[in-house]
Amino acid sequence: MKYSDLADKSAAELQAMLKERKTELFTLKIKKQMMQLQNTSELRIAKKDVARINTALRAAK
Repeated sequence: MKYSDLADKSAAELQAMLKERKTELFTLKIKKQMMQLQNTSELRIAKKDVARINTALRAAK
């Protein structure tokens, strides 16, 4: 996901996406702890997505 895709979304949509990504990040962390995560780069991608969404939310205010 790119920041340019997020810039035109409303604050409610961004909040929903943020909640979804945070739950995904949580499940990825649990899978990593239980040694069930095959692709560990998914963690990095999820963290960056959360940061991008937070940046878009701050810019919208």
